Amino acid sequence: MPDRRLARLNEQFRREITDILYRDVRDPRVKDVVITGVAVTSDLWLARVYVRVTGGDEERKEAMKGLDAASSFIRRELGSMLHIRRLPELRFLEDETLEQANRIEEILREIGQEERPETSGDGRQVEPSED
Repeated sequence: MPDRRLARLNEQFRREITDILYRDVRDPRVKDVVITGVAVTSDLWLARVYVRVTGGDEERKEAMKGLDAASSFIRRELGSMLHIRRLPELRFLEDETLEQANRIEEILREIGQEERPETSGDGRQVEPSED
C-alpha cells in the first residue's frame, strides 16, 4: 500500500474515531479523551490509536479501560462508515510524546544552566575560585 494512501487512511481513521467517541460512545470514562493519531499497519491488521487523556493516574487508567471496552463498538461503527476490505483491530495506546518532549526540554535546561559560566554583576566572566 503506498505511503500516501496509508497516511490518508490514518487521518480518516482519526477523524472517524473522534466523531464516534464524541457522538455515539456513552461511557463517561472516555469523555475527556483526545485522539492524537492513528497508525494503521500496511496489511490493515492493526490500528494503533494514540490518545491523550486529561486527569490524574486513576482517571487515565479508567479512560483506557473505557476505550478498551468500547473498541468493538467503535470498530463496528467504523465498518458501517468505511468501505475497506479489512477493518483493523483497534488498540488504544496513551500518547506520551508531550511528556517526552517536556522531559527533553527539562534536561536541555539543566545542561544549559550547568554550562553557563558565572558572571559578575557587570556582565564580566568570573573565574571560579579555588578554595
